[in-house]
Amino acid sequence: MINYSDKIDRPIFKTVGQAADSLNLPCYVVGGYVRDLLLHRQSKDIDFVTVGPGIALAEKIAGQIKGSHLAIFKTYGTAQVKTRSGLELEFVGARKESYHRESRNPEVESGTLEDDISRRDFTINAMALCVNTDHFGELVDMFNGLEDLRNKIIRTPLDPDITFSDDPLRMMRGIRFATQLNFRIAPETLEAITRNAERIKIITRERIITEINKIMSSAKPSIGWILMLKTGLLALIFPELAAMSGVEVVNGRGHKDNFYHTMEVLDNVAAKSDDLWLRWAALMHDIAKPITKRWDDKLGWTFHNHNFLGSKMIPGIFKRMKLPTDERMRFVQKMVELHMRPIALVEDEVTDSAVRRLANYAEDDLQALMILARADITSKNQEKKQRFLDNFDLVESKFKDISAKDRERARRAIIRGEEIMHIFNLPPCPMVGTLTKEMLQAQRDDIIQPPTRENALRFLLEKAKELGVEQVNEPFDIQEPEDEEPETE
Repeated sequence: MINYSDKIDRPIFKTVGQAADSLNLPCYVVGGYVRDLLLHRQSKDIDFVTVGPGIALAEKIAGQIKGSHLAIFKTYGTAQVKTRSGLELEFVGARKESYHRESRNPEVESGTLEDDISRRDFTINAMALCVNTDHFGELVDMFNGLEDLRNKIIRTPLDPDITFSDDPLRMMRGIRFATQLNFRIAPETLEAITRNAERIKIITRERIITEINKIMSSAKPSIGWILMLKTGLLALIFPELAAMSGVEVVNGRGHKDNFYHTMEVLDNVAAKSDDLWLRWAALMHDIAKPITKRWDDKLGWTFHNHNFLGSKMIPGIFKRMKLPTDERMRFVQKMVELHMRPIALVEDEVTDSAVRRLANYAEDDLQALMILARADITSKNQEKKQRFLDNFDLVESKFKDISAKDRERARRAIIRGEEIMHIFNLPPCPMVGTLTKEMLQAQRDDIIQPPTRENALRFLLEKAKELGVEQVNEPFDIQEPEDEEPETE
């Protein structure tokens, strides 16, 4: 019998074990905590199974840990204890389950430890460590989960067809674990997911999107999406993305597989940013390519306006998939609509005025847009790829220079006092000082954006009207200074 007492040497395990002994309850740490413990991953959620009433043990533990909070769920026979240190302890009595085909909610009755271990989704989650004093740290591994953990394999303890038919969400969980852990799904398990893919329809969108967002937050999200495509789940969950797969050939000319290009872009973004919504923007940046794809005898394959139409598709997709339809969705829309702008810019000469226009479109999201634009360069032509990336460096350098110029401009009133006196036919007086101060403050607070003379005049006239001052004369005829172009060699 393998013993891991050295791995569960935290005081909480001794506390729970001794309390279980006092109640004469066999007690085990189970599931994800054991898996993560053996993988050296951190976890604050600890699940305990007792052969007997788990709620009774939870009540005793809550009474022993000062400042803890106990929640009891009698319907499910479970209880939770939250400690002040941030631990979340779940207690449940060992049980066995039976399912009806039309629901993933099982009928539950008390069972043995073997019953409880057998009902778990994957072998790597079907291990238990005893916390009772006499057998503290002993590993219970009836389905060779330790071996599968060492070999990096996702496999079900029992018949995978039954496992996935009983609870189809386990198919998404298997794919999620394969993505998070970079494990391989065993062939027979993967085949069973394919056979049972249609069963995913009985699962709520909310539960599915929870698993998808965990996939999207992984180091390499493409693993999960590719597995969904191969098993047929993708066409059921996200048909617009599945439609991007494949290459059509006309007159011997094909286009790149937009699905696999998207996977590369997604992984590129994930390598640079943990922002979940920027990752969603990467996933959806070419979402309209299937509906905009056209063959032109002169141009070949075209995807005109796919960025604009893609942004229009996003609200419907987000609503259907139970993603948030707030500013996070609008950010994804914005990134999808603008993702071609940096590429179009660097295909021409990179000028200050062009960079400013891009910055005005992107506003505070320029950095995110540039991460997406860089990620979108997946050409196998390394010379072409490097040329784009070098130009993106130039864009970002120019943006910093322009931002510095704009900050400097904001320190000086765009419209001076003498012109204010001329416009409103005022003598030197406190009102001139008030209008000048209002304009400087608006510049510093980025209210006048972009800080051009035209926008400053508009602000000045509106502010003067609020203060009861009417325009008398036209402003001075001063041309807006153009941004300086870079010197060329």
